[in-house]
Amino acid sequence: MSKILTLTMCAVLAALPLYAATTSSPKVYACPECGKDCDKQTFDKAGPCPGCGMPLIEKSERDKEKPVTVAVLLFDGVEIIDYSGPWEVFGEAGFKVHTVAEKSGPISAVFGQKLIPDYTFKNSPGADILLVPGGNAGKAANNPAIIKWIQAEAQRSKYVMSVCTGAFLLSKAGLLDGLSATTVMGGIDRLAEVSPKTKVVHDQRYVDNGKVITTAGLSSGIDGAFHLLSKIKGKGSAQAAALGMEYRWDPDSKFARAALADRYLPQDFDIKEAKLLSYQSDVDSCSIAAQLPKSAAPAVIDLIKTQIVANASHTRGAVSMNSTPAKAEASPSVFQWAFTAEDGSAWTGALNHEPAPDGPNETLLELSLIRRSGSANTSGAN
Repeated sequence: MSKILTLTMCAVLAALPLYAATTSSPKVYACPECGKDCDKQTFDKAGPCPGCGMPLIEKSERDKEKPVTVAVLLFDGVEIIDYSGPWEVFGEAGFKVHTVAEKSGPISAVFGQKLIPDYTFKNSPGADILLVPGGNAGKAANNPAIIKWIQAEAQRSKYVMSVCTGAFLLSKAGLLDGLSATTVMGGIDRLAEVSPKTKVVHDQRYVDNGKVITTAGLSSGIDGAFHLLSKIKGKGSAQAAALGMEYRWDPDSKFARAALADRYLPQDFDIKEAKLLSYQSDVDSCSIAAQLPKSAAPAVIDLIKTQIVANASHTRGAVSMNSTPAKAEASPSVFQWAFTAEDGSAWTGALNHEPAPDGPNETLLELSLIRRSGSANTSGAN
């Protein structure tokens, strides 16, 4: 009798897991938080969400602590380092990054890189961070669909960060009105023109307005991403991520490309005949050396003079000329000019041209710019 009872009890115990499985609460499915009204709905089976089309997931999994999410805007002509640099930072920190474009087809980034976006404007999930890179921003800014999507995503995100000329997209979307902002060195003046309600600065690597962060050009996005990471997870997490990337992150760095002396020189020098020997610039001076065929030197020198004269009339800071740049000094090998910058500092420039030491048929050009007086420009605090 006891043996029969024992066998019966064993059978009952063996059946308990199966019974528990068949009597457990039914699974509840939900949308993986796309930012739309369907986030509030629940469903009794898996499948596509009837609201946004995204695959439904178990609500219990969705409600667990989720990683910070980042949506990266892509468009034809997007600059690679503008999105890949911050992506590396956010990925190192454990953030979940996805890309979004207007259409699902391949995107052509600069230098021929091809990209396939994860989502389109119609089905992209919401994200904690909206990253707007630069590149061919002029064409993108004239695309109403892109601007409309940026405006919508900015409303439901916690942070918006632009890199390089991505600031022009934020400006077109009306997100920079009443704020301070920066962009790549060559776009500083233009951003001030198209954003009259924005205080455009040139001496900061990134500008933090709270929710909206703009960074200067290219690699500046990496430092902007580390700054945002430190805001979200603390300085220690940002330092650890930087070490993981073998990147020297200095949150107190004062470096800003647009604050260097060569901002007062024309940015469109295009001398195909010349071989660039050196190019150095800091906040107080810059020096450029190039070598070119002697036969091409006169035309190139005249071109540089013309560009300097034209640049002096419209470049930010070159507000007055102390001498006539079109007229050379006593020595035929030297061309000099001077101006007073917006901060009151005095500058002088010189163009020297002489026979190159390594050949009688070559000319050496040396272009220099030096701050003579006035307070030095330092890149502002980030």
